[in-house]
Amino acid sequence: MISVEHLSIEFSSRPVLDDISFLIHKKDRIALVGKNGAGKTTLLRLLAGEYEPTSGHISRESGLSIGYLPQVMLFTDNRTLREEVMTVFSGEDEARFVAEMDRTLIGLGFERKDFERACSEFSGGWRMRIELAKILLRHPDLLLLDEPTNHLDIESIQWLEEFLAQSPSAVLLVSHDRAFLDHATNRTIEITLGRIYDYNVPYTQFVTLRQERHDQQVRAYLNQQKMIEETEAFIERFRYKPTKAVQVQSRIKQLNKLERLEVDVEDTSRLHLRFPPAPRSGDFPVIIEDLRKDYGTHTVIRDVTLTIRRGEKVAFVGRNGEGKTTLVRCIMGQLDYMGTLKIGHNVRIGYFAQNQASLLDENLTVFQTIDYVATGDIRTRIRDILGAFMFGGEAGVKKVKVLSGGERSRLAMIRLLLEPCNLLILDEPTNHLDMQSKEVLKDALRDFNGTLVCVSHDRDFMDGLVEKVYEFGGGKVKEHIGGIYDFLRTKKMSSLQDLERRQPEKDKTATARDTASKLSYEQQKAEAAARRKKEKQIAETEAEIARLEDEQKKMETLLQYPQEQTQANFQQYEHIKHLIQQKLYEWEILSDS
Repeated sequence: MISVEHLSIEFSSRPVLDDISFLIHKKDRIALVGKNGAGKTTLLRLLAGEYEPTSGHISRESGLSIGYLPQVMLFTDNRTLREEVMTVFSGEDEARFVAEMDRTLIGLGFERKDFERACSEFSGGWRMRIELAKILLRHPDLLLLDEPTNHLDIESIQWLEEFLAQSPSAVLLVSHDRAFLDHATNRTIEITLGRIYDYNVPYTQFVTLRQERHDQQVRAYLNQQKMIEETEAFIERFRYKPTKAVQVQSRIKQLNKLERLEVDVEDTSRLHLRFPPAPRSGDFPVIIEDLRKDYGTHTVIRDVTLTIRRGEKVAFVGRNGEGKTTLVRCIMGQLDYMGTLKIGHNVRIGYFAQNQASLLDENLTVFQTIDYVATGDIRTRIRDILGAFMFGGEAGVKKVKVLSGGERSRLAMIRLLLEPCNLLILDEPTNHLDMQSKEVLKDALRDFNGTLVCVSHDRDFMDGLVEKVYEFGGGKVKEHIGGIYDFLRTKKMSSLQDLERRQPEKDKTATARDTASKLSYEQQKAEAAARRKKEKQIAETEAEIARLEDEQKKMETLLQYPQEQTQANFQQYEHIKHLIQQKLYEWEILSDS
């Protein structure tokens, strides 16, 4: 179907993909994995024909049709759901495909009563589902899906897994949902440091093989380093002895011809997020009484009464489409409504929307994007701030249009950081963040001394962060005091995904509910034990990294003195640096598992 041969692409002289080659065959189910910014989205856009490679080429089978779902897109507002989806069919196909359209939309979580609603009435997550439905109904030969599960609930994810399993289309997809990757794919391509590694196995098996590959690389690297050290020592020892001149020159030529091995240790630079001190607001930043929001005849939320106090950190949870984003937009003044909504004295709102990344000007560079909103002394620190968000060096001159979804989200988050606020409203902030970035953002939000409203499906992200949960469902909003696990225990649920399941039938017995509750409790205990074990491993690894970094600093101090600048000391210094990189890699694997 598609042959990629010696393909390379650069942005602003920075190589993103370097001399990669692979094939995509009919009915392939491929997971494309790698760190944020590794080049996953770039590769999808190359395959979709949106980018041209710097060198190499892509050969496509004649007549090949491709369906591409990007992370960020523009939506059409002037049609109903049915009318928008019907645009994929020609006139003669309409009658034949109506039943399939209904099945697809219902599989993705829509109800029949939604079909005549205007697309503008749906939240960002549901509008992404509309675009996904349109692509699936075209039945392309190749599906390119960039984070398709970001806006799906658990039942829709399961439906999509089954759809892809039965589809004759080949699939290449990017996702951070590991269970989805295991169910939907049987081949894994990893992008790391501009190269690719192709494994003919599902994701979980790939993780094991990747570790084995890394271990082999480390062994080969260490063996080569030992050989280099011994050769260099021989050259240094006999460089000035005429009787050894031939051997010395031979060793020098040997080193010059040697292809130096590298270990795939990706950039593990951590983000250091710090929100500015929050200006003091009134005691009650948000007061809502009897609020109601309708879209035509459709009521999204009604009788909403709640008060958010200064300094509180609260979560909005519930199924997609139950009104979480709608209420946020009411608070932001973007929607009209019935009832009362008061914003407190001196409240300054910082807002991160689901589509925040798509609002960036694609023609600006990373640096320009921040420079345009920065004021005062902060402008002198723009490059430092960008570096802290892994936009250091030449990354600052990249155009926004070439950034991955994760990079765009980080850039949008930087913009949010620049203006002091005392009420942060974050709508699905973690959708395009990797595990490491999620933890850093969570740490910063814990330290934030203002008020936080967080809309998220991510249970682990909100654990230990929020102290109150507002549950959205059936048009109502219910308050629950306590953290996210307190809420789940109250609801007898094991995860927030249970919220997204359709309501159980009324004739379920009490015995079934008790059994489910017991299983949920046992599952929670097992998850807690596994989490404690992993946290201990992470802590031990971090302690070892700290010890090695202390040794590195001591060696740096030592090497300031000319008499200590010996070959042995330099080798020891490089050895410590290498050990730090290996431990950082171990830390990354643990943190990302």
